[in-house]
Amino acid sequence: MTKAIGLFLLLAMTIQIIRPLGWPGLRKRGDCWKIAAAAFVLWTLVLLLRP
Repeated sequence: MTKAIGLFLLLAMTIQIIRPLGWPGLRKRGDCWKIAAAAFVLWTLVLLLRP
């Protein structure tokens, strides 16, 4: 599961750099770091909740 999430987020960051997604909070190319921060939080939650 973590690999699938990682690949999805990597793809989203690449697309954001090439052409901004236009989602709220992701309207500029420089907002790629927000996706990386969300990925860090998501991975942390997955690892903490895993038995």
